[in-house]
Amino acid sequence: MSNQSIFSQFLLAAPASGSGKTTLTLGLLRALANRGLRVQPFKCGPDYIDTRHHQTAASGEAHSGVPPSINLDLFMSSPEHVVDSYQRYASGADVAITEGVMGLFDGADRMQGSSASIAELLDIPVVLVVNAKAMAYSVAPLLYGFKHFYTGINLVGAIFNNVGSASHYRFLADACADVGVEPLGYLPSNPRFTIPSRHLGLHISAETDYEQIIQAIAEELPKTINLDRLLAVTQRPNPSPQSYTPPPQPSAQSNLRISVARDEAFTFTYEQNLDVLARWGRVTFFSPLHDKELPETDFLYLPGGYPELYAQQLSENIAMRTSIGDYCQAGGLTYAECGGLMYLSQSIQTESVQRNNSTAWPMVGVLNITTSMLSPKLTLGYRIVDWDGMTLKGHEFHYSTQQEPMLQTSIASVTNAKGVPVNTKLYRTHNTVASYVHLYWGDKPEFIQHLLSSSFRTDNHIKPELAIQ
Repeated sequence: MSNQSIFSQFLLAAPASGSGKTTLTLGLLRALANRGLRVQPFKCGPDYIDTRHHQTAASGEAHSGVPPSINLDLFMSSPEHVVDSYQRYASGADVAITEGVMGLFDGADRMQGSSASIAELLDIPVVLVVNAKAMAYSVAPLLYGFKHFYTGINLVGAIFNNVGSASHYRFLADACADVGVEPLGYLPSNPRFTIPSRHLGLHISAETDYEQIIQAIAEELPKTINLDRLLAVTQRPNPSPQSYTPPPQPSAQSNLRISVARDEAFTFTYEQNLDVLARWGRVTFFSPLHDKELPETDFLYLPGGYPELYAQQLSENIAMRTSIGDYCQAGGLTYAECGGLMYLSQSIQTESVQRNNSTAWPMVGVLNITTSMLSPKLTLGYRIVDWDGMTLKGHEFHYSTQQEPMLQTSIASVTNAKGVPVNTKLYRTHNTVASYVHLYWGDKPEFIQHLLSSSFRTDNHIKPELAIQ
């Protein structure tokens, strides 16, 4: 640790979604980073939007490095993997802040995989974020219930959101005192703290000045929240090695050239997935929006994001579309998910507000499907993918729909978290594999190993000496 004496770690949870967890998390990350502390953010669950905001907020004035925010998910990965991820990324930090998901005890099945189960697994204290709008002393039984409902967690304090005044907060603090939960402060109602939502969670858009909003929260937050006390009551022993042994490294370390799309249109990646890719070679990021051609590549990864927001720019970058199309048609190894699938489709159809009609923007055209935003329909949930003897887990989240000119067969079976089949497919064209599912392979490196294997490929596009046999 950079400073063992002040290492604090806690999970920010709430009774329900919409209580202000993300707003408070972003403000705390920036306020503490501005103090000169090294803050490491984590996010419970599969969310790949909040983690991007975390990374922005954690970049304080005192440190040039920007720590990535790390997902901790007990459905997509094993408890041992979650512990290992937390220990690896929290080491070297002064403060580790984990943002919960939904309500504290909300899991895929009762509290299974919930924020509470992660707090228990990692043995870190919980700070409850309560939306106190239109509530005063009646918060007492709510706090009492959350503190005593499950003895496996340690609820050490509460922070209140949407508090109308200092006198309002005194009622809330009295309630805390009477049930044995320490009041740590509050965040007043303020329209400057509002970050627009898009789809699920907080959206990422060039139209919103996130930096200004995050800084505004960070500047106001110390006026009403006792940061020193928050750090004091959440001090815990540094993460220490457990009996868990991390997954073995691949037997054949190679120098594959791995290209990953990353720009405004492609933002949804799990950091642990990138860690696995780096085991096999040099990871290079490129922009389908701004660059003119694909870098020299042995393996192309097109993650999810918001290609529908940038459909015109992506379509008009014909040089890049051609470069990626030629690579895929020639048998180049490619994995695409959600937004990446949309980009590899024949077209993305979007509304044209100015012309009051719709436009089908041509895309790369490798996949024989089209995608559309005209009749948006939320598809959301955990997914289990059985393919080539592997069981993989991931998360599906999109509003776009797809059409197949000719019915195609999925190369894998896909179910929801309870094992019920869903309509989601895993497509394969040449050596291109694509799906709407955001797979998590941080705990399943054998997935990447399989893609790179000579038995998977249908040609010799990857040099034989680089392939994993």
